[in-house]
Amino acid sequence: MEDEIICNCNEVYKSTIVNAIKEKGLKTVEEVGDETEAGTVCGQCQEDIQDILDELN
Repeated sequence: MEDEIICNCNEVYKSTIVNAIKEKGLKTVEEVGDETEAGTVCGQCQEDIQDILDELN
């Protein structure tokens, strides 16, 4: 699967988010933000982060 930037503000890639979710057992967009900084600036990617969470959990 090709890696893509999910959070443009902080340049957070999908692989970073996926790894954080798997390693830390994250369940919410907020937890992903705390761990990776994704979704913490403008919030536009929070829906994408939720989609990744739904895929993995």
